[in-house]
Amino acid sequence: ITGSGAQNRNEELMGHKPFLVIADFLTRNGVAVLRFDDRGTASSQGNFRTATSNDFATDVKAAVDYLLTRKEINKKKIGLIGHSEGGIIAPMVANSSKNVAFIVLLAGTGIPGDQLLLLQQELIGKASGMSDEKYQATRKISRLIFELVKKSDSDERLRADLTNLVREELKNFPDIPQNLSDDDFVKDQVDEVMNPWMLNFIKYNPAVALEKVKCPVLALNGEKDLQVPPKENLGAIREAMTKGGNKKLTAVEL
Repeated sequence: ITGSGAQNRNEELMGHKPFLVIADFLTRNGVAVLRFDDRGTASSQGNFRTATSNDFATDVKAAVDYLLTRKEINKKKIGLIGHSEGGIIAPMVANSSKNVAFIVLLAGTGIPGDQLLLLQQELIGKASGMSDEKYQATRKISRLIFELVKKSDSDERLRADLTNLVREELKNFPDIPQNLSDDDFVKDQVDEVMNPWMLNFIKYNPAVALEKVKCPVLALNGEKDLQVPPKENLGAIREAMTKGGNKKLTAVEL
């Protein structure tokens, strides 16, 4: 199960094909692998732009149902390997299907989306040499935006509130492209937040689904990962599964 963004079945990025590498290794060791292009990507139909993690979960559930029709597949040993956003989706599917025997989370998240985005901003900002002043300004704006999203029950009202907020905070945005008018910049910022996937991600807390998982879980996170920081997320995954009473967790920081 691929990470965020439109991915093909190899999860191809900058010439690297991590899912192809993993699938090849598993296949050579007697484990059948099903990979598929994200909806609306490469050979798959559908609309990617309007889809959320919940929609992608239905796609994965359909993939599990397909495997159940294949004679060469051991129906009692079907598992899910999810990378990044795929690590959010795998627990959702495991909870909705009795046919998922195990899940593997590769850089899976355990903290709510808004908290993860703030943590990403901090770590990536520091790594790229962002000044503390610029970071604090960015963090303030992000927190105000996330609070509006989390409180909103109307997309129309939310768009108006976000537009007003971005206009008010315009002078505090650290990097406004010279070739954009203020109106265009405001619209771009609001459109980015109003994307259905982003709205869902900001509000979503993966711990809720993790608490309900009953099958064995392997969680692998990378020490140097700035997008899914390992300590915070592995800690939250452990906490959620402990709360749910599932002792079948192996969590490793690589």
